[in-house]
Amino acid sequence: MAFLNKVFKKEEGIDIEEFLNNLDVEEETMYEDADAFVKPLVLASKEDVATVIEEAKQGNIVLLNIEGLSRRNAMKLKELVTEIKDAITQIDGDIARISHDRVLITPSKVKIVKRKEAK
Repeated sequence: MAFLNKVFKKEEGIDIEEFLNNLDVEEETMYEDADAFVKPLVLASKEDVATVIEEAKQGNIVLLNIEGLSRRNAMKLKELVTEIKDAITQIDGDIARISHDRVLITPSKVKIVKRKEAK
């Protein structure tokens, strides 16, 4: 029983926020051999649409932050996301909202499972 207590013992003094915040602190050199990237981008204006589409065309996955625009101008957000969706559909990519503030955009041959499987 003492062994299990050690295995499942909650570590004292661990700052989970610090740990999670430091996950993305890595050396840039590790990216040299990557075939594709997951790129976090922000959709704030019409100019960002071209960047998002270009990243998908290059084979990258985009994690798009729509929070600011959704608060400021819902109609503009709808217009820009529709433009992105049309372009992504043309290249056989995929797009899905994954949270209130995030949209996932994938390149050709990468599809998003949009419905939950019944268990």
